[in-house]
Amino acid sequence: MNKVVLVGRLARDPELRTTTTGKSVSSFSIAVDRRYKQEGQPTADFFNVVAWGRQAEIINQYLGKGREIAINGRLQSRSYVAKDGTKRYVTEVVLEEFDFIGGRNSGSNNGGGYAGTQNQDQSQAQGNNMPLDQMDDEFHLMADDDDVPF
Repeated sequence: MNKVVLVGRLARDPELRTTTTGKSVSSFSIAVDRRYKQEGQPTADFFNVVAWGRQAEIINQYLGKGREIAINGRLQSRSYVAKDGTKRYVTEVVLEEFDFIGGRNSGSNNGGGYAGTQNQDQSQAQGNNMPLDQMDDEFHLMADDDDVPF
């Protein structure tokens, strides 16, 4: 099985190109925070992603550097001969599905909002994704165990 699921932020604006057959292709990279950070180690990993067709056009239109995205795809390796004659190898994520995450104001976007995304203010008003530092003093994290608290 070849399945990749990543949630992160675009590390650069997507680059949209068109193949000789007229198909759209967009390439971009996303920065995914590491769960556990060790001193002296990077805090994020960067992954190259390739999207094709209508998905490539949508990503290029609505997403920009810093914008959050959740992607689902497959890992693919390929090789090519560079201009200097050396053989180069590339490993990238080929996009199958994606979801916009965060509000329209998180990071830049190239074409306004997307109707399927929620504004961060709306999601926080509904109680979703509220940062811990904005919760009441009486709020306490519960340990994740098998006992139900009621």
